[in-house]
Amino acid sequence: MASNTIEYIFTLPDGSREVFLFELDPVTLELAAPPSSRLPAWTELENHRCANCPLNPATHEHCPLAASLVPVVRRLDGLLSWDLVRIEVVTAERTISQQTSAQRAIGSMLGLINSVSGCPHLAYFRPMARFHLPLATREETIYRATSMYLLAQYFRARAGHAPDATFHGLQEIYRNVQVVNAGMVQRLRHATESDYMVNAVVFLDLYAVAVQQTITESLEGIHHWFAPYLTPWAPPTDSPQG
Repeated sequence: MASNTIEYIFTLPDGSREVFLFELDPVTLELAAPPSSRLPAWTELENHRCANCPLNPATHEHCPLAASLVPVVRRLDGLLSWDLVRIEVVTAERTISQQTSAQRAIGSMLGLINSVSGCPHLAYFRPMARFHLPLATREETIYRATSMYLLAQYFRARAGHAPDATFHGLQEIYRNVQVVNAGMVQRLRHATESDYMVNAVVFLDLYAVAVQQTITESLEGIHHWFAPYLTPWAPPTDSPQG
């Protein structure tokens, strides 16, 4: 499997399987394959458009995120949020398998789709998609998001832009994510009668709230892990035994 390909394999309660293959452009990390040209009305940009959407309807007939979710809605329709499913997530580096609730499994896949869908507000998370971690916990998400953001500041400084080490920019990114999530919930309520998609978005949104509101507190809790970095830089030496 290529390093820019991620496969989600769902084993559903009735024993059937659904396979979703995501091929990412190696440069942009957007989905390499464009969505189907035959899209339902709920994907139209002006249909429950997000309050912060910057896209021009003249050039974007459909919401890119909604269009990317169409295969999931069509192929998993009928699931309930609490249904137990088994997922296997296959990348070039490893395979991760776990039995969990439909909403958690789909929420994990939506986290990947969101970042590579072409939505401008979610594009900041594309580097995390390249190193996708399925079923990430809240703590893992905060660590990965803050690490990615600080690495982005290094590249900003190299490009001549002012870096931000305060996470104010990351909090603003997540505020916009919450607006997108709210808009997507409204779309999905018109797309399917099942609750699994809406609840999967709500599940993701809880992580967005956690990152936005608790970055400082969460990082203080792991401050002591970085003790070796908090002294003047010098080669390590062997401490004398007392």
